[in-house]
Amino acid sequence: MTVDRFLRLIAGVFIIASLALSRVHSEYWLIFTAFVGLNLAQSFVTNWCLMMTILRKLGVKDAPGVSSCCG
Repeated sequence: MTVDRFLRLIAGVFIIASLALSRVHSEYWLIFTAFVGLNLAQSFVTNWCLMMTILRKLGVKDAPGVSSCCG
């Protein structure tokens, strides 16, 4: 899998988990959901994402033809 696909998987799992936790445990877990959304919006604006940088350092490859200039 590529960095982009891993990023989508991680973001989706974080959102689903925090929504489930907000129903079962505390509504404060919705703050984590908002954080994930804000991070996705920030990465759109700045073209930099900490999770993508971490995944690249762990050896996950970019999709063919994608420049890894920002991580």
